[in-house]
Amino acid sequence: MKHKSVDVSVDAMLDDLRTLVETESPSRDVDALAASAKAVAAVIESRLGGRARLVESAAGPHVHWSGGGDPKVLILGHHDTVFPLGTLARRPFEVEAGHATGPGVFDMLGGLVQAVHGVASLADRSGVEILVTADEEVGSHASRALIEERALACGAVLVAEGAADDGGLKTARKGCGTFQVSLTGRASHAGLEPAAGVNALVEAAHQVLDIAALSRPDIGTTVTPTVASAGTLDNVVPAEATIVVDVRVESADEKDRIESAFAALTPHLDEAKIAVRGSVGRPPMPESASAELFAMAQQLAPGLRGKAVGGGSDGNFTAALGVPTLDGLGAVGGGAHADHEYLVVAAMTERADLIAGLVQAIRDK
Repeated sequence: MKHKSVDVSVDAMLDDLRTLVETESPSRDVDALAASAKAVAAVIESRLGGRARLVESAAGPHVHWSGGGDPKVLILGHHDTVFPLGTLARRPFEVEAGHATGPGVFDMLGGLVQAVHGVASLADRSGVEILVTADEEVGSHASRALIEERALACGAVLVAEGAADDGGLKTARKGCGTFQVSLTGRASHAGLEPAAGVNALVEAAHQVLDIAALSRPDIGTTVTPTVASAGTLDNVVPAEATIVVDVRVESADEKDRIESAFAALTPHLDEAKIAVRGSVGRPPMPESASAELFAMAQQLAPGLRGKAVGGGSDGNFTAALGVPTLDGLGAVGGGAHADHEYLVVAAMTERADLIAGLVQAIRDK
């Protein structure tokens, strides 16, 4: 690719990746995320120059960097991970047999490092912005407004989330959300007067079946009860129960149908009460949102594949605004959110080059 002014160094990328992995950053741990944000900012500043601004939020600091000039492209990522403090001691950063391992290497610290080094390979970094948020793994509630603001200002978004299973890019994503259904009954002695109670667990069982029946896998809608809790003691009719439900949809119409269906849930048992919280918080990212940018990527890397996936990212938000968005540009590897998470070292340079090439193509169009 002719856009580069300096070669991308795998060793330098691995050094930066080690720095970020060894600064643990579990979601919701604001102190840890503050340290992580400083580490991310230091890596960005050392490779790109300028100043990486820390944007404070209730969820922890976001990191924003601009190459100056008229904004043209936003590179989007997050520095929070799903792993609790102490994971690093059990699973330290290592590079062996062509794989880098450690908490967050694939989701998504590797992608951040590749993006930074890709931009660093450009002689001209104007028009480029990098936004690294602190709460993607827990819904992006504290970062969504900033993400949307910068996406609209830039007009194109490259998401440095990990690649699809086959190393391809993510050209569409389902919308996703979480619902919590709370059931309230009435406690009573399970042996002396069970009929005097209103069994919230039995009500929950009815609701689980009703909720699961909302799925339409034939059109990409999955509604999956994932967590349930009820009861206090084995001889007490339970007065309360909760159900947590994961929802994935491919269309805005299905988002509306599911949200309406949850709002319309009604109790089966007399005197039971029901309360519902939640929504499909991340709207679907249709393939149309990525079509233009994916065509550019294929020009740069012929044979590169695209894939629609069920998981959501912050790219869902930017695509819903009508901003061209291409996802899955980060690390090639796998095992997101699992102990076997890994990054393929041999793919790091080509991914950094792809980011750089896309930045140049977007600015030149």
